[in-house]
Amino acid sequence: MKPRFAVLLDGGFLKKKLLDRLQRHPTADDIITECDRLRALPCVDGHDLLRIYYYDAFPASTSLKKPVTRAVFNMAETERFRESQSLYNHLVLKPDIALRMGQVSVPPTGWKPKAKVVRELIKTPRELTDDDFVVDAQQKGVDMRIGMDMARLALRDMVRTVIVVTGDSDFIPAFKFVRREGVRVVLDLLGENGRIELKQHSDLVL
Repeated sequence: MKPRFAVLLDGGFLKKKLLDRLQRHPTADDIITECDRLRALPCVDGHDLLRIYYYDAFPASTSLKKPVTRAVFNMAETERFRESQSLYNHLVLKPDIALRMGQVSVPPTGWKPKAKVVRELIKTPRELTDDDFVVDAQQKGVDMRIGMDMARLALRDMVRTVIVVTGDSDFIPAFKFVRREGVRVVLDLLGENGRIELKQHSDLVL
């Protein structure tokens, strides 16, 4: 029986890197293209794929009042919501893909000023507009799912290698744990420099 490997995709990180590269919102086919590249890596030659795990959070569908005009803003009617929902609807139907989804929470205040705007206002004060703010959305449960799945794969001896696409150093404890269990960690930073600690606790950095 061949050794098996799994691919774990930090969806938020992957989408951001693909957006920078493609200059458009990535599609399910774009993500599958990246997965095909990972499946063809020499480090998993002779391995069988167990599964590709995609981690992200469903977009919020909350209605808020805009911070200045108090007009109603429905997040479910935004282009970003439609694009994200379309991505997940198509991706879940792809072979060997498992979606592991958290949630997006929006605190009662709902909005936060854009960092660029804050810098501008310090130099030149002016009246605020709705466009000076962004929704203060926060992902919940995504990092935890990645760490738990890595531990489960290692403890049940389901794979000998994991390929993890992320730039998040919060996963260092999970990397350390699965390596102690004898699982090889391949880190794909998608061209990002990444923190040295994250690289140190990987067996191979792409």
